[in-house]
Amino acid sequence: MKRIRLAALCLFVLASALVPAGESGRASAAVDLSAEAAALIDVESGRILYSLSGQKKMKIASLTKIMTAIVAIEHGDLSDMVKTGINAYGVEGSSVYLKLGERMSLLHLLYGLMLRSGNDAAVAIAEHVGGSVDGFVLMMNEKARQIGMDDTTFKNPHGLDADGHLSTAEDLARLAAYALKHPVFREIVKTPVIRVPNPGEPWDRLWRNKNKLLHLYPGADGVKTGYTKAAGRCLVSSATRGGRQLAAVTLNDGNDWADHARLLDYGFGRFPARELYRAGEPFENTGWYGSRTLTYPLTDDEYGRVVRVVESVAADSLDGRFGIRAFVLYRLDGEEIGRLPLVEPGHPLAGKGGGSGDAGRPAAGPASVRDGPFGMMKRLMHGLFEPGA
Repeated sequence: MKRIRLAALCLFVLASALVPAGESGRASAAVDLSAEAAALIDVESGRILYSLSGQKKMKIASLTKIMTAIVAIEHGDLSDMVKTGINAYGVEGSSVYLKLGERMSLLHLLYGLMLRSGNDAAVAIAEHVGGSVDGFVLMMNEKARQIGMDDTTFKNPHGLDADGHLSTAEDLARLAAYALKHPVFREIVKTPVIRVPNPGEPWDRLWRNKNKLLHLYPGADGVKTGYTKAAGRCLVSSATRGGRQLAAVTLNDGNDWADHARLLDYGFGRFPARELYRAGEPFENTGWYGSRTLTYPLTDDEYGRVVRVVESVAADSLDGRFGIRAFVLYRLDGEEIGRLPLVEPGHPLAGKGGGSGDAGRPAAGPASVRDGPFGMMKRLMHGLFEPGA
């Protein structure tokens, strides 16, 4: 019981230690764009790599549906059969042409939402998951606060123009980075085409993704198009290269396909992922091991300015009782960009190879990609509660 209480007390501390520092060290340089606002983010670290009027509140059209999708994925049962009500059947704008009273799985509705931008799908999802559209919108805004979208307010689940329904390019970049870490969301937004049952008809629905960047840009794997007359053309895209994913946002951009190619090329070319620590290797001459491989997107010049600071941990402190001997803080121009707890060989948090005969062997990849903070917590809990421990 004592061990359980200790683990519970420390989980919050551990989570804060394992999550990358995020957008510390926001970087921007000139990129020739037609957009009124734009942002580029490194999905894993959360670092904003580029921002053009990135904190300007603007209309976002169907980019709204990114939040609709992730809230539904997190709170709904994908196998649920969702009935199309009168509100969904009668909504204006882009549609997947749901029939009144038709039942479709929540998963298929999410494909209609993200591939075809169905406003009817958005309302059907909202009413099913949130109990009502208003209830679901409350969930959307709560999630926005949770993930740091401080300049965003949602008024509906589809993005049709409404007073006060606004976000920013940087907030949408944060949303994209968050959503792209969910495997169901990733699978949906990278799908070019899907067949969906069409009850009462002799043919299936065939939904093709409106995101042309999936075909135009090598490695493109998401995310969502948007348009209203007031918002203009809006786009969130993502692409993966060498195991690393970036997400780009443009708002009110008449040349969005080309601009996203420029933004993604800029990010991959200027900000390579730099390895700051490799799991399985003792940290310097301490004999202690970090919890994971740590990488961070840095320019050549920035990489040379990264400073490491080791902060020791008192043995009788909460962290010390947890087995953490020190923290390594990585700083760029005085701002923290990452941190690692250091532990002794054999500790559940010791990165792969720590104290198990694998020291020096290359890890399978960044731990944040391999298993992430929650995977590390799982390994820790296993170490705390395994028989005989």
